[in-house]
Amino acid sequence: KMTSSDARPIGCEPTARPTVSPRPGSAPAADPVARIFDVQRWSLNDGAGIRTVVFFKGCPLGCPWCSNPESRSREIHEVKREAQCIHCDVCPRREEDCPTGAWHRIGRDVTLSELEREIARDEIFHRVSGGGVTLSGGEVLLQAPFAIALLRRLKARGLSTAIETTGHGSHEALLEMGRLCDEVLYDFKIMDPRRAHEVLGINLSRTLAGYAALVGAGVRVIPRLPLVPGYTMTEENVAAVLDFLRPFAPPELHLLPLHHYGAAKYDLIGLDYEAADIPPPSEAEIDHWRRRCEAEGHRVVVGG
Repeated sequence: KMTSSDARPIGCEPTARPTVSPRPGSAPAADPVARIFDVQRWSLNDGAGIRTVVFFKGCPLGCPWCSNPESRSREIHEVKREAQCIHCDVCPRREEDCPTGAWHRIGRDVTLSELEREIARDEIFHRVSGGGVTLSGGEVLLQAPFAIALLRRLKARGLSTAIETTGHGSHEALLEMGRLCDEVLYDFKIMDPRRAHEVLGINLSRTLAGYAALVGAGVRVIPRLPLVPGYTMTEENVAAVLDFLRPFAPPELHLLPLHHYGAAKYDLIGLDYEAADIPPPSEAEIDHWRRRCEAEGHRVVVGG
């Protein structure tokens, strides 16, 4: 079992509120600060080649199947992995002071220069493999000024860049980011406007307009659709995605089957995992939707 620092830890001091760091913004304008929760090195997904993926913290949506629930909140929290706790007489409640690593910090603030140096450690792998850097989340548009500044620095180094987004944010920022990217991985989800708002909290017309604007600006945009039974994996929903994409002729279409790899994170941060009882699609179901999309002329990639 895992507990967040909101919960009453067993054998430790009385409950305390989560440790929350100040919001970014206090650094000089010349070196802005972002809040991230991970930098994943040597990733083989999220774009071509070997990639470094920067996960920004904060997301305005509430997808029930989200595999990165720790990305939702903008706050930084100390959480405890109960299985690693040895119940010290005086619990440190901080990652730096915990003797077993039971306490773990989710999120950190990083300056633009610090993050550029961290990414640069992998530059040789990016160049040799034809890879690059992908900005993900959370929703990267929530920290658009920092992301734009980072993309500019990465392009100045000659690196390939990409973002993953739902387009739920400023269209002006989205277009500026898109022009600084070699490709944009653009997520489609629920295509019924009312249900999309009720389930996800998304403004569907805005996200669809964002996709059209990127394509109109000459940006290489790759649409992606999660295959989630009961939500996105229905004939009506897939047909709506294909109908929308028909005039744009995207270079690829990525299908992302539901998985439960992030399920333990919900327990860790004290959230209910609404998709816990939804079975991942079978190989036969995945193949059905792949062929359904290929019949529309799409080059389909499962995963990505």
